[in-house]
Amino acid sequence: MPKAQIQAEIFSGQDPEPWVEGADTRYQPDFLAPTEADCLFEHLLVNTNWQQDEITVYGKRHLTPRLSLWVADAGLTYKYSNMTMQAASWTPELTALRVQLQDHTGYDFNSVLLNYYRSGTDSNGWHADDEPELGRRPVIASVSLGASRDFQLRRRADHRDRHTLALTHGSLLLMSGNSQHDWQHQVPKRAQAGPRINLTFRQIKHQPTRL
Repeated sequence: MPKAQIQAEIFSGQDPEPWVEGADTRYQPDFLAPTEADCLFEHLLVNTNWQQDEITVYGKRHLTPRLSLWVADAGLTYKYSNMTMQAASWTPELTALRVQLQDHTGYDFNSVLLNYYRSGTDSNGWHADDEPELGRRPVIASVSLGASRDFQLRRRADHRDRHTLALTHGSLLLMSGNSQHDWQHQVPKRAQAGPRINLTFRQIKHQPTRL
């Protein structure tokens, strides 16, 4: 794959469309052209140093039901579920995609969490990306590659208020405003689903206090 040549096409010059009213979410299914999405998926699948981390859930340690890698600017760390992630370095391909996202959305990003769902049995449970180092109103730009998977959103105050969206190959979901404070999201298991890679770009505002 040629370095630094990932080009995100802005189809019809439109911003991503609102998905759920009041959830500060916008979705664009055709953010990456099909050939570009194909090339990026194959490159990341083969060349990423995928890791399976341990997280703490209700006081117990578990292996995450997916593989991941965190990439960020030098000196940054990220902590969730009592696990501190050390950053890998940016590659030309991820740098190019970051630039395209920043130009398209108007937001700056200094890190990206890559998640590899090997099959439909890999998943991500209900959560919100509301860690203190992301700030009060974090912006998350989520790019999906590979097999389509359902992305579910539910309101914290009323779990019956639930919405489902199929995130397709090359799509962009932008979450901002109060989306991480008033809502939770998950990627549930899906029988017979193929491999999928998800890249969630974020901005680390500050580092957690060290004791």
